[in-house]
Amino acid sequence: MKILVCITHVPDTTSKIAFTDNNTKFDSSGVQYIIGPYDDYALARAVELKEAHGGSVTVLNVGTAESEPTIRKALAIGADEAIRVNAEPTDSFFVASQIAEVAKEGYDLILMGRESIDFNSGVVHALVGEMLGIVSVSPVMRLEVEGNTATMDREIEGGKQTIQIDLPFVAGCQEPIAEWKIPNMRGIMTARTKPLNVVEPVGGEKQVRLVDYELPAAKGAVKIVAQEEVNELVKMLQNEAKVL
Repeated sequence: MKILVCITHVPDTTSKIAFTDNNTKFDSSGVQYIIGPYDDYALARAVELKEAHGGSVTVLNVGTAESEPTIRKALAIGADEAIRVNAEPTDSFFVASQIAEVAKEGYDLILMGRESIDFNSGVVHALVGEMLGIVSVSPVMRLEVEGNTATMDREIEGGKQTIQIDLPFVAGCQEPIAEWKIPNMRGIMTARTKPLNVVEPVGGEKQVRLVDYELPAAKGAVKIVAQEEVNELVKMLQNEAKVL
């Protein structure tokens, strides 16, 4: 089984975010980067499928040289080789174009997270499927493969849907499809010698131009009301919050 896992290089959720150049550029100073959490689930399931059925796992990242430590971590987790498309991943259509170009080599499964946690567009898997002319499914919570058929649980409003489709296809993954894997020492050592191929981007004109960034509004102050002061609480809800 030949599996392609697309990973993102994103700021850790605990990082303090700031912008420079009049809020037109993201300030990466002191920011720790990680594999996108949803991509981590996709990678973990890919490694499990490889261990169960044989084959190989290739990780793909659209990004600059700064993303290579993150790619090496994916190799340490269990991927066999990596490809980095040397470009800034600022546009979903552009990123999907690069993934589709690589995927034309022929993969049985193309897995990725349901969305990245920086831009949160959640459309790349669908775009890749359309570009390749194959089915895309998201968000996938369970994935089993038997022969040329996959059985999946997909989250839908109010529940889940179980579907079966033939390979190949694209899947946007989320928990609990697999448990995150932590690289062990052997994995970290072998990752240094696994191939990481850098390719230049092709076509795929960018459809989005970033004008500026804006931080969320600061949280307002909190008023604490003693539990015995119910009347005071009601007055505040009526006169200040105006919700009663």
